[in-house]
Amino acid sequence: MSHFTTHLHDEAGTAALGAALARSLIPGLSIHLQGDLGAGKTALTRAMLHAAGYQGHVKSPTYTLAEPYVIQVDQQTIEAIHFDLYRMASPDEFLEAGFREHFNNSNICIVEWPEKAEGALPAPDINVFLSVSGEGRDVELHALSDKGRQCLARLKFAPNL
Repeated sequence: MSHFTTHLHDEAGTAALGAALARSLIPGLSIHLQGDLGAGKTALTRAMLHAAGYQGHVKSPTYTLAEPYVIQVDQQTIEAIHFDLYRMASPDEFLEAGFREHFNNSNICIVEWPEKAEGALPAPDINVFLSVSGEGRDVELHALSDKGRQCLARLKFAPNL
């Protein structure tokens, strides 16, 4: 599967999608989250990380730019790095910060505001588009690599109607 769309009626729907994504993660994935402020990018990431076994507080890395988390994927302990590039002035800042070294075959990198590092940021395996729709959110997931297609093929999610 290379494309998935759904409507999330509420915050519980966002949490359920995050949990479903956590069960379908594959080491080495790069996930780009796109959407306006308040579209649910951090909420989706928080739900995914908690469902993947992270027990602590998951905050938006708006000021730190990156936050690492240790999670479980297919009974493997791996690092997930949550990036928020909203405050970056140019793609050069991404390179100067040394963030590119985190993108490898074992880490999972989740990037909010990827357009801020366009040209410097490695290509995503999955693009996630979130948009506010009434009281809920519309979500589109696009797999852009074999690894991304594997992840979406493993995704088992049925929205609450």
